[in-house]
Amino acid sequence: MFRSRAKEEKAPADKAAVTDSKQTRDPQAPKGRPTPKRSEAQTQRRSVANTSLTRKDAAKRQREERRAALERQRQALAGGDERYLPARDKGPVRKFARDWIDSRFNVAEFFLPMAVVILVLSVVRVAALQNIALLLWLVVIVLIVLDAFVSAFRLRKALAARFPGQSTKGATRYALMRSLQMRRLRLPKPQVKRGERP
Repeated sequence: MFRSRAKEEKAPADKAAVTDSKQTRDPQAPKGRPTPKRSEAQTQRRSVANTSLTRKDAAKRQREERRAALERQRQALAGGDERYLPARDKGPVRKFARDWIDSRFNVAEFFLPMAVVILVLSVVRVAALQNIALLLWLVVIVLIVLDAFVSAFRLRKALAARFPGQSTKGATRYALMRSLQMRRLRLPKPQVKRGERP
């Protein structure tokens, strides 16, 4: 009674082993590797346990890494090192746009000093000076808009000549935003002198 039941249970197991051995191994499946010795596995587990950080230590390390990355980025902005620049400043197209703007005078970069002079004139309680201040506001705004249009047109032309077939999307807007800043406050720092060809 017991023997017949054992034979019946053994038979399907043998059949399963035979069918499994006949199945071909999937070539895309990752290959196995030998099981490590017990001593090797224990040392690996210990090393992982020793290197695991607490949540506080992990946060501290992450802050330090972020601080180091920001410091590298700050130095890159000051020196023009392409490797650590932010994504918006990277690439030869953006570098050319920066150099093109930095090599010329822009009306918009003098907006801040002119705005201070105009505000001082408008505060003085003399009607003639207030009228002059109002007229100066109008002249400055018109000059900035005209200069921006001319710069955008010429820069697009220069980009098309320098980088034919490449995408220059956003470079003109990037350059015009840079032209609004005073030259000494621009980041990345200007790498060309005024009048120098980029």
